[in-house]
Amino acid sequence: MTPSQPLRLSAALLTGALLLGGLMTGPASADVPATAAATSAVRVNQVGYLPEGPKRATVVTSATQALTWQLRNAAGTVVASGATVPHGADTPSGQSVQVADFSSYRSTGSGYVLAVDGNSSVPFDIRADLYDTLRSDSMAFFHHQRSGIAIDASLVGASYARPAGHLGVAPNKGDTSVPCQATVCDYTQDVRGGWYDAGDHGKYVVNGGISTWLVVNSFERAERAGKGAALGDSSLRVPERGNGIPDVLDEARWELDFLMRMQVPESKPYAGMAFHKIHDAAWTGMPLRPDQDPQPRELHRPSTAATLNLAAAAAQCARVFRPYDAAYADRCLSAARRAWTAAQANPAVYAPASDSTGGGAYEDARVTDEFYWAAAELYVTTGEPAYRDAVTASSWHTSADAFTPHGFGWADTAALGRLTLAMVPNGLPATDVSRVRSSVIAAADGHLSRMAAQGYAVPTPADGYFWGSNGNIADNAIVMAVAAELTGDGRYRAGALETMDYLLGRNALGLSYVTGYGERSSQNQHHRFWAHQLDASLPHPPAGSLAGGPNSGLQDPVALEKLTGCAPAACYVDDIGSYSTNEVAVNWNAPLAWLAAYAAERTSTGGEPPTACAVTYTVNNVWNTGFTATVTIKNTGPTAVDGWQLAWAYPGGQRVTSAWNATVTQNGTTVSARDAAWNKALPPGATTSFGVQGTHSGTNPSPTTFTLNGGACA
Repeated sequence: MTPSQPLRLSAALLTGALLLGGLMTGPASADVPATAAATSAVRVNQVGYLPEGPKRATVVTSATQALTWQLRNAAGTVVASGATVPHGADTPSGQSVQVADFSSYRSTGSGYVLAVDGNSSVPFDIRADLYDTLRSDSMAFFHHQRSGIAIDASLVGASYARPAGHLGVAPNKGDTSVPCQATVCDYTQDVRGGWYDAGDHGKYVVNGGISTWLVVNSFERAERAGKGAALGDSSLRVPERGNGIPDVLDEARWELDFLMRMQVPESKPYAGMAFHKIHDAAWTGMPLRPDQDPQPRELHRPSTAATLNLAAAAAQCARVFRPYDAAYADRCLSAARRAWTAAQANPAVYAPASDSTGGGAYEDARVTDEFYWAAAELYVTTGEPAYRDAVTASSWHTSADAFTPHGFGWADTAALGRLTLAMVPNGLPATDVSRVRSSVIAAADGHLSRMAAQGYAVPTPADGYFWGSNGNIADNAIVMAVAAELTGDGRYRAGALETMDYLLGRNALGLSYVTGYGERSSQNQHHRFWAHQLDASLPHPPAGSLAGGPNSGLQDPVALEKLTGCAPAACYVDDIGSYSTNEVAVNWNAPLAWLAAYAAERTSTGGEPPTACAVTYTVNNVWNTGFTATVTIKNTGPTAVDGWQLAWAYPGGQRVTSAWNATVTQNGTTVSARDAAWNKALPPGATTSFGVQGTHSGTNPSPTTFTLNGGACA
């Protein structure tokens, strides 16, 4: 949420009053970590570093001259040393700092400590599998947040097991037959399932849309890079594991089903639109498990923003699910088309800012960015001219404001459309695709520039510490990661990894914002049923949950009491009552999960580019309605390729009907060709060819843009 975005009140002023008025009074419990003053002056990623990745630490010191740093292994032996670089005043943190860079050290091990000027960091690791567990835990967050299903101890452990919430078991009113608010509609709707949005029991289409997109995009990106198996079937802790569908898509489907249930039925007013949200009629107190929630539930007025979120997420679903479940992909595409048509017919139905009783308002009176995002997803999925024209006619298609220093978010979604057009092969002219990709790279350059100017290397400006800042910071890291894949420039991957350093302890407070990760991590995030601070019989949030992060707005009573006068990057307190700094939310954990999966991939962080390649597309024969073509791939890089996937888009709407020497599939205009096992190995300088036969409609222009294993080819 940027300062220009609507305020997201996902916790109530009533909740704050309850907490301060009796449920929790006086100072925070002993579960709240010590203040920043008790942390080490040497701030590191408390989990550790990748062997070939960037390894930098920030040292809080009033010294103006360079200091000596020493890296010591678990035995206390000095294994590397050097001099810090003085930075001086760091405006966001209000601290004077220096930076120690030990990136050149690449040996692996546990228990390393960085010592500077008599101070030592917390112990950390250097290892290649550093992010494997976080990849799983951060994605498991969504299973924990599921509504309408029992959370089983066999998957989450006894502390986190609970009965299904909001299915109508007393005292719960349930989500299987929910009425609208007065005057909104005269019928009920089955809107069970989905993810609880944050620390309350509400479910919101606008936040669900961007969160689902990020979860699915994490897999789509990894699959395109040839690394989707890490998120494949039986890779995560979900009840659907073993069903032949990648687990990350199973998790996304739980929310997608809910989003489609929120669509207004045919023959009803606003048919095809999406109800904006569903939650309790009044705010509940804390703590409270969802199955114990006695409040009546209400559907809130449809909105154009929610409808376009549904259109975009469902169109992406149709594209990514098709190889695994064609019938479900068809269902998603049908819902997306209906939503798009309904939004066009109702382009200015806005959720009011005043609708914040019992749940956040999520108001958004500018939806041109959602129209652009939805059109981009529908076009890339279908290749249809109407959606292409909606993309190219949008002011967002050329606007530099699609990417801002403060990042994208639920109210600023144009960047999502731009990222899809940059990453997924499509039928736009090559010059258009090049311009879109250049905008991603320019945005990433801006983030790197801001990181270089700060002592803690955070990809946000000094005024970027607002409600949910950690989520927006993680979103900016995704832009850098995409730039890395588009260019092969290791600086961008390094920027994404250094953002993880910030989230995991290299920050103004010396605190990891991810539960269970790091020696000093958040553990009292604002949540209705992960509420150990209020009730010792309840658990802390599960490992892998990301706190909202510093918020200089201090928009809750606890933050006002404890943080007045704080520097922007230090406006955070690990207290369950501080919902404006310490809540969890699906749209904050989604980019964390995306980044954890990206960081966990076994690839050089020091600049190894995606596969360098050259592709030749030769039309061998063409007739009235058909053609044959030969595609030749050459490995122009210095390392061998072991397994390849080539992707392109047909600019003339051609359809592949058969292929040889490769397995070829097509979705809309996008074609994907995989190796045939016997030709998967491509040593440096080697070539391989395969053929396709297809149909055309009078014109047969050749594709001009190709990606191999996620990297652009010449």
